[in-house]
Amino acid sequence: MFDSLQSRLGGVFDKLRGRGALTEADVDEALKEVRGALIEADVELGVVEDFIRKVKPLAEGEAVIRSVTPAQQVIKIVHDTLVETLGTESTGLQLGSPPAPILMVGLQGSGKTTTTAKLGLLLQTKEKKRVLMASLDVNRPAAMEQLKILGEQAGVPTLPIIGGQTPLTIAKRALAAARVGGYDVLILDTAGRQHVDEQLMAEAAAVREITNPHETLLVADSLTGQDAVNIAKAFHDRMPLTGIILTRADGDARGGAALSMRAVTGAPIKFLGMGEKLDALEPFHPERVAGRILDMGDVVSLVEKATETVNQEQAEKLAAKLKKGSFDMNDLNDQLAQMKKMGGLQGLMGMLPGVGKIKNQLSESGLDDRILTRQQAIIQSMTKAERANPDVLNGSRRKRIAHGCGLEVSDVNKLLKMHRTMSDALKAMKKGGRANPFAALMGMNRGGPPPGFMGRH
Repeated sequence: MFDSLQSRLGGVFDKLRGRGALTEADVDEALKEVRGALIEADVELGVVEDFIRKVKPLAEGEAVIRSVTPAQQVIKIVHDTLVETLGTESTGLQLGSPPAPILMVGLQGSGKTTTTAKLGLLLQTKEKKRVLMASLDVNRPAAMEQLKILGEQAGVPTLPIIGGQTPLTIAKRALAAARVGGYDVLILDTAGRQHVDEQLMAEAAAVREITNPHETLLVADSLTGQDAVNIAKAFHDRMPLTGIILTRADGDARGGAALSMRAVTGAPIKFLGMGEKLDALEPFHPERVAGRILDMGDVVSLVEKATETVNQEQAEKLAAKLKKGSFDMNDLNDQLAQMKKMGGLQGLMGMLPGVGKIKNQLSESGLDDRILTRQQAIIQSMTKAERANPDVLNGSRRKRIAHGCGLEVSDVNKLLKMHRTMSDALKAMKKGGRANPFAALMGMNRGGPPPGFMGRH
């Protein structure tokens, strides 16, 4: 998300840094380019004008022009204004006394039912809440069955389906079942339509009136750009939204909807849907998102992902081995699996500062998760003895391994070379050196993927 905006703004600020001292004309020209970048990213025009109106007097002030690092001062001003536009701080769900109803509204095709299951899973696993989900969609064929199946996959209970009931009857039954069952949260998945119409609004408003939800969340497809903003405004004008969930954010390179929605509706973006998997729902943190847009990275989220996915026992065993300078193919395989759990290469790279400048290089080099999968396939084609002691891998063994995983001997050689580089670095660390054993794994030494990391497509 925001790739195009990150690229455009990165170019603007690189020019500013290159000039050293700045004149008012330099800043004015840069802000014209920032304005163009925001419009190109599909940010609503009124939001763009308001953004520039806030930034301009600050960026052209004496404190910036006479600063020792004027370019950095301008970037900070743009960063702070981005944070303000996106919502200042992360806004979690406001769940009062149980069972707290959450009303999910939106158009058909926005991913509302899948997002309902994702939210149920997130609340159940991370917030330790007892969650009940209920589908009120009596119009779309198999809508209720879809939520039931997703609930089974996520391990989140759903309200039993009874045919012939109206949405209001189902909502009342769901509330009663949530109270009797001692649930903390009740998520109500309302029906959608192909477009905003009176019937859709009237039904959602009626359900809202009888359930008195603690949260009314609009689920909107970020790929629809300005349409998503217009949809949000239409819903918010009819019923006060308490939050927005943007789906398919991983496929939206522009990000204009995210930048516009808070300003247009006043409702905060609470979550981003970042993929098809049921655990691919992320809390929205304005400051972290602003940091990613300006290529400052998002190290906090990176650490959080590591904390959530790292197996503590495995980590302690690996730490003990590393202290001894030992690192075999089993350890390498574990690290590759860990990277995939944390969002894969592209996901991790997007959280590292400065990576935006080499995104094209990484893309052209084919740096993606297929590399990790191929390298794991090579390791899994080895015997236990070979994984524990890669030094025994002579020519005939390498040929057998390549045949077993459907790759070339050269691919096996590249993996072994990467492993050897990491092992040597570990030995150097044991002796007090500063070598980074995971530079080869991350592909970031000398500004790009090292020999042996890329494998073959």
